[in-house]
Amino acid sequence: MGRYGTIDYPKATKRVFLLGFTLFAIGGLGEIIGHIYFGGVPGWLDMVFFDAEVFGVLLALVGTFVIGIVLPLTE
Repeated sequence: MGRYGTIDYPKATKRVFLLGFTLFAIGGLGEIIGHIYFGGVPGWLDMVFFDAEVFGVLLALVGTFVIGIVLPLTE
């Protein structure tokens, strides 16, 4: 058994990437739909959508690198 138990690295990497992509898509679609259909959204909601986009990209890139590359190499 490895250091981190029995982690299925390919499955965990795909799930983290999909979570990051989902956050990015929700943030992007929220901004687009909010501005097209409602003529704008409140400032706090616009900030939430932007933060979801940024954290989604960071999670997809960093999470994939850490779980897919770093953790298997440290076993």
